[in-house]
Amino acid sequence: MAGQKVRTRFAPSPTGYLHVGGLRTALYNYLFAKRMNGDFVIRIEDTDQSRKVEDAEKNLISTLEWAGIIADESPMHGGNYGPYVQSQRLSIYRDYCTRLLEDKNAYYCFSTSEELEENRQLQLKQGLQPKYNRKWLPEDMGGNMPESEIKKKLAEGAPYVVRMKVPDYVSVWFEDMIRGPIEFDSATIDDQVLMKSDGFPTYHFASVIDDHLMEFTHIIRGEEWLPSMPKHLLLYEFFGWEPPKFAHLPLLLNPDRSKLSKRQGDVAVEDYMRKGYSSEAIVNFVALLGWNEGEGSEQEVFSMDELISKFSLERVGKAGAVFNVEKLSWLEKQYIKTRPVEKIVGNIKPVLQAKLAELSPEMSVERITSDDYLAKVVELMRERVNFEHEFVTFSSYFFFEPESYEKEAVAKRWTPNVPPLLQEFVEVLDANNDFTAENIEAQLKAFVAPKGLKPAVLIHPLRIAVSGVSFGPSLYHMLEVLGKETVLRRIRRAIERIEVPV
Repeated sequence: MAGQKVRTRFAPSPTGYLHVGGLRTALYNYLFAKRMNGDFVIRIEDTDQSRKVEDAEKNLISTLEWAGIIADESPMHGGNYGPYVQSQRLSIYRDYCTRLLEDKNAYYCFSTSEELEENRQLQLKQGLQPKYNRKWLPEDMGGNMPESEIKKKLAEGAPYVVRMKVPDYVSVWFEDMIRGPIEFDSATIDDQVLMKSDGFPTYHFASVIDDHLMEFTHIIRGEEWLPSMPKHLLLYEFFGWEPPKFAHLPLLLNPDRSKLSKRQGDVAVEDYMRKGYSSEAIVNFVALLGWNEGEGSEQEVFSMDELISKFSLERVGKAGAVFNVEKLSWLEKQYIKTRPVEKIVGNIKPVLQAKLAELSPEMSVERITSDDYLAKVVELMRERVNFEHEFVTFSSYFFFEPESYEKEAVAKRWTPNVPPLLQEFVEVLDANNDFTAENIEAQLKAFVAPKGLKPAVLIHPLRIAVSGVSFGPSLYHMLEVLGKETVLRRIRRAIERIEVPV
């Protein structure tokens, strides 16, 4: 393997959504491969046909590509080691299964599911670890089943599985790139099923064969696969293959340090996409779930290129990583603050256009969908929104007339003297030929001073009249962005619609 080009893989089952843990596994494989100038491959493991979900394969790959994780080889991209879908490789697994049977490293098993369950319950009652009792292990492999009985069953066409014969009294050892040396006693290893009765291989069997044939140098996966390691390593030994290097990633945990599960929150990447989190924030967040740059580094916001240049398995910890959504939200805000305005404009325009299809604005559609107008809204609101879609939804008053007015604000700010003052101030604004924030502010102060009033007397009602709410960006800059025509129309409309609290 020395000198061989680094090859890593992400091998999901097409059973539904992409789990955030799966995204992290894919990301670490991708970062490691790219850091080493190697190849990252996607392989679809669909040997359990009963759990296969329609379009899941396509959705998995498109979600990864949304996150910027582009495979060098996959069912979608092709490559020199395909097919990249296991159900299209069945003849390969059958050939290697035959080889194991001929070499006496595997055997036919005709035990029924009822027999297996009965044996399992018996072992549990005896306080033993449930394992197959080797009822069908042939005599010439150290078992009690005559060869004639096995041939008879095969001739009858009886359903069977093929099991691996685990050697007795051996130790299985390997060096994990994250956890160091790990050893297993073969006494704890079951004679696992390699080929199921439906003719499909089990995950363990197909995975080992494909990892070898596709020439992967490193297998980076979750620690839940650690118990499978001795089975996989024995298969490598049976075939005389050099195993790749292995790294098992720490578990993802809820804030209470229980295993991350849907019961305590969203676990699908698609859930976070729907909420409006960007690919940059999600990738950055997931990268930090188990990996850190090292002591002395205070950097928390990383681009994909920075992650590639800095990532190493040596900096991945063994302890479980807590999935803290607050940190993800914080990262999203950092990206919104620094993302180029033209990129945000391009992202929010479809959101606005979808909203426009539902509602009819009184403002000019051409104006409010222009890049220039949207850029002004972005610069004014980027410190105040949590997600890009909120430039439209949270700041809807930049695009649509207020349909209602905040009740508490009206009760507090819309005093009896407000409507006549606003009516008078509208005429002042109407005469303003330089509708800038600075001029509007100067006009307002010049208007209230002779009356012995403070600017706040008009500032708060103006905000309510124009936006419908009591909060938002700088009032004067908001008025400038909205434009003179819109501001005057909304003030006059508010004077007519808002009743003075009694």
